Amino acid sequence: MRFKLIGAFAVLLSLALAVSCKGFFVNPTVSSITVGPSSVNIPVGSTQQMAATATYSDGSTGDVTSKSGISWQSSDSTEATVTNTGVVKGIAAGSPSITAQLGTVSGQTSVTITLTNVTGIVITPTTSNIQTNGGTATFQAMANVSGQATQIDVTSQVAWTISDAADFTLTQNVTPETVTAGAGAQVGSTATLTATYTSGTTQFIKTATLTVQ
Repeated sequence: MRFKLIGAFAVLLSLALAVSCKGFFVNPTVSSITVGPSSVNIPVGSTQQMAATATYSDGSTGDVTSKSGISWQSSDSTEATVTNTGVVKGIAAGSPSITAQLGTVSGQTSVTITLTNVTGIVITPTTSNIQTNGGTATFQAMANVSGQATQIDVTSQVAWTISDAADFTLTQNVTPETVTAGAGAQVGSTATLTATYTSGTTQFIKTATLTVQ
């Protein structure tokens, strides 16, 4: 009888210890996510595999790039797209952010989408009329790329200047380019708008003409 009691006590003690230990060993949670590689250049039309690394509450790390429940997003899908496994594709020149999110925790990095084999640029339209004192006109800069039938919009990547900076204001780093005429823009006068696009060590320059009405 005594041995039976001792055996029963041992079983109960084992169960108690198992429950106690289970309470102490909780699965670690994700505390942060790092997305890489950082500062990567991706040519338009090319792809880059990104990686998401999670740091857990116990200090350990792990690859969660394709983990169930993770979501990938691009801040600008007109510049780059990203698949649900972290593959980024360059669409147009720019510097979008790529974000990986798992539950409520996210991490991000920026990528630079670059154009290669640019053969020239064009401005559309090449001539435009504008009203004085607040009138506006819009333009786009399009790049011709070797091996691609479709022109690439580089409006936000070119440097815009105008021959009469005192009477006209310009936007920069946006699409389309907007020119606004001031009160000093005289009816019948003209101004030259210039777009300069730099690709590597080569500069491509095109101009358009504005006539004040």
